Amino acid sequence: MNKWIQNVLLAFIMSCSMTALFSSTPYFWMKLNIFHIPIVFIVIFCLTVGIAEDVRNSFKKVFKFEKRKDKRPIWQVGVGMIFFFTQVGFVEVFGRYLMGFELGGMPLYFIFAFMNAFLLTVVYEEIFYPKQSKIQG
Repeated sequence: MNKWIQNVLLAFIMSCSMTALFSSTPYFWMKLNIFHIPIVFIVIFCLTVGIAEDVRNSFKKVFKFEKRKDKRPIWQVGVGMIFFFTQVGFVEVFGRYLMGFELGGMPLYFIFAFMNAFLLTVVYEEIFYPKQSKIQG
């Protein structure tokens, strides 16, 4: 279940990034929607679900996750990053009107995404890794 959630969120991040990249093109078929969901997003999401596991494993190899003695800190950073970019991607594709608000020059959706990512990482760890948090806590 843990890997499945991470893979789906990673596929969501990749498809949001590609959809946001292609949304500013002048081609009308890039802007077609079904129930306010861009068709490009649906197609790219279906494609990225298949490669999400490989992308996640390549990040593990780059950061030498398996060779670390204490895997918990890098795990928390990785899951926090997934939660952060998922929320940012959601705003970029489905809530573009929220991108205009700022707090002291910083886009407000970045601030909320960072705070939520921190809280979601703590909750996620309590659900999937309750023994680790009790041993170290």
